[in-house]
Amino acid sequence: MFVQGPVPGLRLLLVIIVSAALIVADQQFDRVTPVRSTLATGLTPVYWLGNAPNQFSGWVAGLFTTREDVQQENEGLKARLLILERRALKYAALASENNELRRLMNSSELLDDRVIVSEVVGVSPDPYSHEVVINKGRSDGLQVGQAVLDAHGLMGQVVQTSQITSRVLLVSDSSHAVPVEVVRNGLRAILLGTGDSGTLDLVHVPDTADIREGDLLVSSGLGGRFPRGYPVAEVSLINKEPGEPFVSIRARPKAQLNQSRLVLVVFSPKGESPAEPETGDNPPATESAQEGQG
Repeated sequence: MFVQGPVPGLRLLLVIIVSAALIVADQQFDRVTPVRSTLATGLTPVYWLGNAPNQFSGWVAGLFTTREDVQQENEGLKARLLILERRALKYAALASENNELRRLMNSSELLDDRVIVSEVVGVSPDPYSHEVVINKGRSDGLQVGQAVLDAHGLMGQVVQTSQITSRVLLVSDSSHAVPVEVVRNGLRAILLGTGDSGTLDLVHVPDTADIREGDLLVSSGLGGRFPRGYPVAEVSLINKEPGEPFVSIRARPKAQLNQSRLVLVVFSPKGESPAEPETGDNPPATESAQEGQG
């Protein structure tokens, strides 16, 4: 265009004017967008041809991939998959922990007592002793006798403390006793552990007492150990023997004794200290009666 012809300077000026006009039209009126789109579509085969040598070389290299290379790549993909699965499990555990914390905080809002969140870090290896270890101790203000519960109900009480950990005796231990009452009618009785994490015994209930399967048992507050109103168990089985003065009653713990990892440790109201741990050999109702007589 600029080589042929007598006046190349005029043609150059014309090209500059046209280019400036196209730039202004594109910036101000967006008139060149359809043209640009049409040109890009028309140039697509050029892009394919330009990338063809690279694709062809990759295809040829794939034909000569060794078995060792394939195995190495496979091992790398497996390792990456394991890492991703571990992360997925971790996120699921974090989500579960978050939900459990939310349930615990909702549970603590229903209580008037001060509480602290703790984590179960150990379980007693003795099959005849139902105890767990939590990661809070004397440095956190814990004392022997404090009540421990999860998001569902009463789990037990602190029986031993160290500087940073504490041992908790679960309600299912055969030496544990809890004074309870039936929510429906206020009937009071003693709930004993049986050594089975899924079963508790309700004792000293007359055969004429108004109690039904499905009744909710909560702590009565007698004996000064557990504040009143903590869910403890639900009546699961009632067996009345003819001629017997008391009925045999089984109950299911409300707390998830073998599953809960986060727990709440309850502090006594200010100015009060926890009473001595209550066991089946020292019924709490008797202690309360003695205190009342004193």
